Amino acid sequence: MTGLEEARRIFFRAFQGRFTGSEEIESRAAAGRVTSGPVFARLSSPAFHAAAMDGIAVRAEETFSASDINPLALDLSSGQAEFINTGQPMPQDKNAVIMIENVSLDRPEGQGATRAIIRAPAFPWQHVRKIGEDIVATELLFPSHHLLTAADVGALIAAGVERVAVRKRPRVVIIPTGSELITLEEAAEGIPPGKTIESNSAMLAAMAGQAGAEVEVLPIVPDEYEMIRAAVIDALDSGADMVVLNAGSSAGSADYTVRVIGDLGSVLVHGITIMPGKPTVLGLVEGVAVVGNPGYPVSALISFEQFLAPLIRKMQGLDEEVRPRLKAVCGRNLPSKAGIEEFRRMITGRVGGQLVALPVKKGAGAITTMTRANSMLRIPASSEGVSAGQVIEIELLRPESQIEKTILCIGSHDLSLDLIHDFLRRSVPAWYMAATHVGSLGGIVAVRDGLCHVAGTHLLDPETGQYNVGYIERYLKGKMQARLYTLVYREQGFMVRPGNPKEIRSISDLAREDVTFVNRQAGSGTRVLLDHELKRAGISPSEVTGYENEEYTHMAVAVSVLSGKADAGLGILAAARALGLDFIPVAEERYDLLIPEQEAESPAIEALFQIITSSGFRSRVEALGGYSAKDAGRLVAKV
Repeated sequence: MTGLEEARRIFFRAFQGRFTGSEEIESRAAAGRVTSGPVFARLSSPAFHAAAMDGIAVRAEETFSASDINPLALDLSSGQAEFINTGQPMPQDKNAVIMIENVSLDRPEGQGATRAIIRAPAFPWQHVRKIGEDIVATELLFPSHHLLTAADVGALIAAGVERVAVRKRPRVVIIPTGSELITLEEAAEGIPPGKTIESNSAMLAAMAGQAGAEVEVLPIVPDEYEMIRAAVIDALDSGADMVVLNAGSSAGSADYTVRVIGDLGSVLVHGITIMPGKPTVLGLVEGVAVVGNPGYPVSALISFEQFLAPLIRKMQGLDEEVRPRLKAVCGRNLPSKAGIEEFRRMITGRVGGQLVALPVKKGAGAITTMTRANSMLRIPASSEGVSAGQVIEIELLRPESQIEKTILCIGSHDLSLDLIHDFLRRSVPAWYMAATHVGSLGGIVAVRDGLCHVAGTHLLDPETGQYNVGYIERYLKGKMQARLYTLVYREQGFMVRPGNPKEIRSISDLAREDVTFVNRQAGSGTRVLLDHELKRAGISPSEVTGYENEEYTHMAVAVSVLSGKADAGLGILAAARALGLDFIPVAEERYDLLIPEQEAESPAIEALFQIITSSGFRSRVEALGGYSAKDAGRLVAKV
């Protein structure tokens, strides 16, 4: 495989100096386009000497004697001074304008103003826009390869340029490949077994469009060499500047892509030491970039960002876009494989005066990690990872203003957090919530370490029957101050497939040999509840098949059950309802929010409490099923 920078050097060198052709378009429609040559003004602006203020036009030389002691009266009736409005042409014999605010008018009874009295002299060309002051005919307005903005369009029109020569938009043809793929329309009645909705082409087309390309997405091509080859030839014959083969998930897809590119042209790079994005294939066919883009969504996105988006811009004479970067403290240990440059999606917010960056879950197929992340960490190939507390450099995927208004929520997963995020976005001013799910105990530790604004927790103390209080006292007392508030009560129970085919009724059924269980991670409140119930029933964890199979959210547990990976999992009623699973109640628990004392009175947390104590939030969360928000916002304890 080839390193990222070397792969970029090889790829971009193959197209160095290669630009799309030129076309003329109306200047009014030119915003967002790139000039293909120099643009010169046809007319001057202004085209005449014009008043820059409302007032009176005068000859400056006739006003030099005016002062506070000796006011000067100018005759309006004879034309010694003339009223004038902003933008009007200056009279031939006048060379200055005095603002109307600095003029007193002599108005004899029953007559109009006859004299203008001034108390300060004017200087030549005062408040006058001279011919060509802004634009002079024949001067250079814009050089070649200038990205035209809305203001530039105004300048073109003011300079009399009706049409402008711009670079043609690079024509990008995207060919989705994979025998397992179906269109969204074909999935209208549900997704057949073994099939996947093809979504990458829409994502890549949007990215290409944002880079300035004109995009065509071809119909899905099965994993057959001749059909893929024919599709590439058709795309080349249609005048494509770039052809993107987005691979399916079958084992032979990458091989077909490499073979097609190699047979029709040359393979420049096959395999790159990045993760995600390792299977990328970069090729050249008849002078056109033909690229094998990985099939996993995040891999496809990273590959496109690193190679195709920059090339689209270069073809128009533009530089590659560079994301803003900031320093932040890494909140967790992030091991990484040496020799591979890793792109980790992060959520970042300002906690206690410093930026804190936390990873979202990994997975080249998890496109939601990109939609939820607001920043990116690049771990170099020479590194074996990043340590918690280490200062790192992150690339911003969202505006810095959004990062500054992001509430970091760490700890146990709950569906009500998604509702809170939506309410926060609709509040005035708007806030953002970014959640990462590490379990209740992980949330308490994050609060202790100053890594978040709020943590969700529902840890049962088996000895007292209390939720959360004993744990926060154990981990926080004497180390920091924090407040514990109730958010919701919720039903926990066993989620099973519709109809409960294994006839699971109680905790004792988990010890059956024919029942496979899916667990939550150690440190989560749900795991603590399970262990408590197993102990009460006299069941050892080793007797539960699948006890070691862990997921990090209630929805992930529900998906495991729905897919048949497990027969049962412990989770909340709302997650079971969301996926149409049956539910066997086990216990009602209290889910709390733990907030550091230093954040408790902040504007962000004030906005949060306005939401969770509102009737709107209460009704929305209770509509999920299995929830009660009767005590939302109640202070439970302080440490």
